Amino acid sequence: MKSRIQKYRVPLSIAFASVLLIFLSLSGSAWEKQKPIVAGLLFFVGIILVGIATLGRVWCSLYIAGHKTKHLVTEGPYSISRNPLYFLSLVGCIGVGLCSETLLIPVILLIAFVLYYPAVIGREEARLREVHAEAFEQYVAETPRFFPSVSRFREPESYLVNPRLYRREVFRALWFVWLVGLLEIIEQAHELGYLPSLWSIY
Repeated sequence: MKSRIQKYRVPLSIAFASVLLIFLSLSGSAWEKQKPIVAGLLFFVGIILVGIATLGRVWCSLYIAGHKTKHLVTEGPYSISRNPLYFLSLVGCIGVGLCSETLLIPVILLIAFVLYYPAVIGREEARLREVHAEAFEQYVAETPRFFPSVSRFREPESYLVNPRLYRREVFRALWFVWLVGLLEIIEQAHELGYLPSLWSIY
């Protein structure tokens, strides 16, 4: 049975993103007006992070499609971090925030992540501990919880994947790209005068 955190995670994430997009719809980037080169650099770094997060989540999904809880996945991205999907989600969130050409939005996203996701990670690891017992404890002892340790990387020669579940996970990984697209639509709407810029943010 899903915990309350797991049950409401997606609706809460959608609600939070919607509120943030509405805020951005009424905002303008102070950097773009005052120092366009800074705005361009923020967007460039953001796009790189979004690309890393999207490709990384697709890579993670290859390993967990159909195996997330039933089997203890410890290879590929899961050999360098116990929670690579969440690490990449953080990278993607910061990337999307930087694509707003501001520093305020990525800071807000970072704070929201730090306040919310440790509880999600803790609940999921508690479930894995119940299911896999000693095997999970050994995995915990060998693998960092969040930030990857590349030196521990290992991967199998071949891997069995559920294509239906993998396709669904790939679809989810594209959310970061779509959010950047929405930010670009909002920016164009501001430039064309369809949306007002009631305030500027850094």
